[in-house]
Amino acid sequence: MNKRIGLIVYDDFQILDLAALTVFEFANTMQQKIHYQFASLSVEGGAVRSSSGVVIETQPIGFGTYDTLVIAGALLIPKAMPALEAKLNEAASGTNRIASICSGAFVLAKSGLLDGKRATTHWAWGRHLQDQHPAVLVDEDKIYVKDGQVWTSAGATACIDLALALVEADLGAEVTKSIARLMVVHHRRTGGQSQFSAMTELEPSSDRVRDALRFAKENLQKDLTVDDLAEHVHWSPRHFSRVFHSQTGMAPAKAIEKLRLEAAKSLIEQGHSSISRIATMTGFGDEERMRRAFLRTYGQSPKAFVHLSRLQQDNVYLS
Repeated sequence: MNKRIGLIVYDDFQILDLAALTVFEFANTMQQKIHYQFASLSVEGGAVRSSSGVVIETQPIGFGTYDTLVIAGALLIPKAMPALEAKLNEAASGTNRIASICSGAFVLAKSGLLDGKRATTHWAWGRHLQDQHPAVLVDEDKIYVKDGQVWTSAGATACIDLALALVEADLGAEVTKSIARLMVVHHRRTGGQSQFSAMTELEPSSDRVRDALRFAKENLQKDLTVDDLAEHVHWSPRHFSRVFHSQTGMAPAKAIEKLRLEAAKSLIEQGHSSISRIATMTGFGDEERMRRAFLRTYGQSPKAFVHLSRLQQDNVYLS
């Protein structure tokens, strides 16, 4: 029998999560018969607007039964949606699998379906999920987590990893390897969410270069120079710069800037809002220098990140 897949959306959902359905679509093209039927669902059906403004048509959640229900995520932590949470509880008993993408885990948690289960979400919101729902066993580093019939995934493109894992459970690894090749994605992404950090992005092979990076990260508030880093690992500045660049692909000053940016962004996400204080704590020295670095790397100013962080915090407390 065909498996029915329902992607549950709500106002301001993240439209990238529709990519999960593409995995099931490719699974159908790889086989002699259609294995999956899929639809977009919402509480009442009809048009639902994504956070990007694109509108999609949906069917009501209670319209038919589904083998697998997947709750889409959003750019912000979703507010409480009692009607959706009630529908999920009603549908769960007749559903073989239930899953969430990114911050969709908060919807599952509020419905009680994650109580006592291991789960993950976007790394930036793992702590919020754990604080709000202590009965959930949050693993912030996993790309996706399966606990019984409940599956959860990290943010954004992790919806593809989740869908590939669901298809592999149904049709086997060879099918999903073929799908991954067609979609030009990893069959199984190595590592966890912690890989998406400046330290791991640099990936030097030398113990001394790694030690220099650790030293820099622990002393970002200081005026770090090539001489300082070279002295720490007992190399000459010239030799250190040459080896560092060959192993990381960038100059030491650029790598230190990446570490400072990551630290500043983390402080903002933790609730710090004084741009001047953050610039001092992370070694930028002044607001303008940090602002230029943010614009070069992220395309947005630190103040824009502070504003977004406040919106996310408001969602946490209003949910």
